[in-house]
Amino acid sequence: MNQRQSTPATIHNGEGASASKRPMCPLCLRAQKACICHCVQQVHNVVEVLILQHTQEAKHIKSSGRLLQLCLQHSQIRVGEQFLEPQLTAWLSANGKQSYLLYPEEKSMSLEASGRVNVAPEMNSLALHDIRLVVIDASWRQSRQMLRDHPQLQALSRYSLSEMPASRYLIRQAHQADQLSSLEACCYALMRLEKDEQKFQPLLQAFDAFNQLQIEFGVQRLHRS
Repeated sequence: MNQRQSTPATIHNGEGASASKRPMCPLCLRAQKACICHCVQQVHNVVEVLILQHTQEAKHIKSSGRLLQLCLQHSQIRVGEQFLEPQLTAWLSANGKQSYLLYPEEKSMSLEASGRVNVAPEMNSLALHDIRLVVIDASWRQSRQMLRDHPQLQALSRYSLSEMPASRYLIRQAHQADQLSSLEACCYALMRLEKDEQKFQPLLQAFDAFNQLQIEFGVQRLHRS
């Protein structure tokens, strides 16, 4: 089922409230003059993606989380800083899928640049449509806080990337050279999981268009925390 459109359950902590009288796009939730919907390129992903977006990131003009959700046919985005335990549990276990957290950790599973994938034994027995990839869309400081605040996220098996290509995030400067945007990290993970790089190229093209749009708006590079 195509889940591109946000439902009321995706809005938390006042996101979507009438903070301004500017006409807003109902899909990307941006001012219409800054709408990013024309950057969207739909991709039919088999592995489901759940995006947990920090409230402050949701308000950030350079955030890639909403674009990621609009591009991936099987994805949902939930916005907040702290989620109720029953609510988060329901999202992570919905439809009997097994959730894995896309997040760096030394002892976590890794996706090597060679395409070799090291996974937990139980993951090898799962069909792709039984896997849910959980992506935290936030600054590193915010994502660490979200992990501390949610034991359910800490308990998830992690799926991490290593030796990835340089970031294409032209409008936002990272602390370290190997840091990627949420969209890029998710894209490369899906490429490996579904073993199909070509299928997800449109997602990177959408991200390039998004970057170019912000540059045309005169957005300056911003250091991520």
